[in-house]
Amino acid sequence: MSRRNTDVPVEVSEPGCATGILAEACTVRQVLDHVGGKWSVSILLAAIAGPVRFSQLERIVEGISRRMLTLTLRNLERDGLLVRTVYPTVPPKVEYTATPMARELSDSLAALVGWAGRHRQDIAAARAAYDRERAPVMG
Repeated sequence: MSRRNTDVPVEVSEPGCATGILAEACTVRQVLDHVGGKWSVSILLAAIAGPVRFSQLERIVEGISRRMLTLTLRNLERDGLLVRTVYPTVPPKVEYTATPMARELSDSLAALVGWAGRHRQDIAAARAAYDRERAPVMG
């Protein structure tokens, strides 16, 4: 039997997070890793705009593999940011909807996206200057 993109396991825990001392910090870090992940912002913004299907997300989120899309959706659902609804149709219709908690996050995401857009050139210039200063001298 072959594996499908829906056979991706959900991340259960992180090493070192089972202890009580850092449990809260680990929870925050795990959620930030999911929310701030490479693909999560685009997925969340699409879901916040309205219910979105898997195939729509594949088109919207350029460069994401089916496996990574599945894994990211599952992690966002597990964190309580997305709700997955399966409709009993042929073929099955699956939609992802942002939860109230994700909608609350919407303003922060929009601010982050705006900030990144405003400072994209500044960051590129800073990186170029940094790289020039640290480039190995040939000779």
